[in-house]
Amino acid sequence: MTRAVLKLAFASGLLVLGTAAWAQGSTATGPSGLPLVVAQGAGGTSYSVPIQTLLFFTALSFLPAVLLLMTAFTRIVIVLSLLRQALGTQAAPPNQVIVGLSLFLTFFVMAPTFDKIHDQAWQPYAAGTMPADQALQTGVQPLREFMLKNTRQSDVQLFSRLAKLPADVKGEAVPLRVLVPAFVTSELKSAFQIGFMIFIPFLVIDMIVASVLMSLGMMMLSPVLVALPFKLMLFVLADGWNLLLGSLAASFVT
Repeated sequence: MTRAVLKLAFASGLLVLGTAAWAQGSTATGPSGLPLVVAQGAGGTSYSVPIQTLLFFTALSFLPAVLLLMTAFTRIVIVLSLLRQALGTQAAPPNQVIVGLSLFLTFFVMAPTFDKIHDQAWQPYAAGTMPADQALQTGVQPLREFMLKNTRQSDVQLFSRLAKLPADVKGEAVPLRVLVPAFVTSELKSAFQIGFMIFIPFLVIDMIVASVLMSLGMMMLSPVLVALPFKLMLFVLADGWNLLLGSLAASFVT
């Protein structure tokens, strides 16, 4: 998990590193004489340890946005939340369990993409053979490919039209400011479609229980309370967690 977090931090950290070169300007030292640049050559710019530490911790603020909007986390956490509502359990599983399970399942789904970022961008940048701006472009490319594979063409066309891009622009050339909202919109659609399919069997149980209670004249007995054990029994007997988590992981194209 630590390696995956570092790879994800690198994707957002390079964004800050890319702006550092612009902020540096023509000087190589700060106001107090602290060296900002250790070396500058064909292999790129090497920043001093304090500056690298500052840029890294600044990049951590971008991690929530990257995790929520550019990975599989959105679809997974919405589907698990809808499952809890369909079961009728108010706090089981709790929010911490849902978010934690969604996070680890996201790392599982995004592992091939993170490996590409690590091999193609992080290792050359750490070895000093690739400058920060080129490492940023190379590191974003696997995320771009993942989002393109999991985004509906209609959503890409919608935001491309709103951004007034040329009609003949291809998906590979779509900028991130267009691709990210299109990907999020597509993920929301997929999550609600999966949630609809999850709700159907539990809704049938609710209707059957409500009809039986009404026919028996038990108007004061809550159908939700009576249906809950049957929902849990159905979900356990059908091996629901195995089916749901396996289907969620298989629903992404990596």
